[in-house]
Amino acid sequence: METDRVFVNSPSLGKERLLRILGVTFGVAVGIGGTIGIGILRIPGSVAAQLGHSGLIMAAWIVSGLYAFAGANTYAELGTMLPLDGGPYVYARRAYGEFGGFLVGWSDWLLRTSSMAYLAVALTEYAAGLFSYNPGVITPAAIAVLIFFTAFHWLGLRVGSRAQEIMSLFKVLAFFVIIAACFLFSPKLAAAPNAKPALFSDPKLLFVAIALSMQSILGTYAGWHAPVYFSEENTDPAKSIPRSLFTGVALVTAIYVLINLAMLYALPMSKLAGSKLAAADAAQLIFGGYSSQIVTSIMLISLLGIINAAFLFTPRVMFALSRDGLFFHSGVRINTGGTPSTALLVTALVAILLAGVGSFDKLFAFTAFLTVLVDVAAFGTIFVLRWREPDLPRPFRAHGYPMLPAIVLLGAGLLLIAFVVSSTQNSLYAAIGIAVSYPVYLVVKRLVKAVAV
Repeated sequence: METDRVFVNSPSLGKERLLRILGVTFGVAVGIGGTIGIGILRIPGSVAAQLGHSGLIMAAWIVSGLYAFAGANTYAELGTMLPLDGGPYVYARRAYGEFGGFLVGWSDWLLRTSSMAYLAVALTEYAAGLFSYNPGVITPAAIAVLIFFTAFHWLGLRVGSRAQEIMSLFKVLAFFVIIAACFLFSPKLAAAPNAKPALFSDPKLLFVAIALSMQSILGTYAGWHAPVYFSEENTDPAKSIPRSLFTGVALVTAIYVLINLAMLYALPMSKLAGSKLAAADAAQLIFGGYSSQIVTSIMLISLLGIINAAFLFTPRVMFALSRDGLFFHSGVRINTGGTPSTALLVTALVAILLAGVGSFDKLFAFTAFLTVLVDVAAFGTIFVLRWREPDLPRPFRAHGYPMLPAIVLLGAGLLLIAFVVSSTQNSLYAAIGIAVSYPVYLVVKRLVKAVAV
């Protein structure tokens, strides 16, 4: 671990190095910014359709939040034990060796770079609805968004981190405005009795409904572990990382639970269950003709925060891979602002190319598998490292070990199985990709070595 630190700050890299300037405020901001998106505005309707009972709906959201807390408990140990930039890749390489790290690191980088492209397109699509410009310019506009964020983050970590804090603050305020409006201004409709759904009488149907709804809900919680991608740039990772993780998850959970309570208060179950965008339907009742603009504005704020967060942590995955010889050495270059410059440019270029393709269905079905695979691999590292390296300093030790981390690992494993069952073709593509990854790993190692000579 110490040799990696020396390498990052060695004179061979020049004066520029990672800046230790981040704290809890940024950690919470990037956790919120990387998590809360447009999913929470869409998913409540589909969950209500699957479960059909307010008690079940709220239980599913709360249990998912508790699952995220348990995950934060595991990541808090990993992030403080190996306080290096790069996220899950760092722990996977330490636990599973170089090839295991290669597989996890490049999977994580690929899925997040793909997300940057998709989010930029989504941002311009929603902006087109708000500002009524020609849909034909959506793809060029998405590319322009990616170029803008690349130039913005070239300015350095201080600028990017402060922007994240501001964007996350606006995002939280926007959601609390919607929550308060639902409770204060929604019309007092005669509430229909909360009838017992038919699936209550069939345990199999109930189990399937809960499993499907939890799968959707957990997708909206994804991203809460973003603070660990910046461990090296934290002024006091031993204290800040656990606080950032737990505070971020607590705020996200509170917003999600309150949003769902607000939706259930403002909309009858029949209306909520049939809604593709529950927040818009609730806003229509409260704000009338301005509802579309209000909800679209919240979506844009949410997307801007997620894109900014992605531009912060995705290049740091490539930086970590480069430092360990799994990408070209130029990937460790850092500009005077503390930004991994080469990694930023390569990441942005790939995102721009993907945005130019304009078709994301296949790509995101593929990367969805990678997301769950990375989660399983990351949660498994705590057991490997506890067994193999019990004497490593652990400023934070996961509570309830081994049971609580095992529950999180089991949950991630069940999600992986559910994905394989529900999307066999895409799982097959992903399996083929994993199968060919070893020869790709060998080729990359050879190329990097040849360039270095």
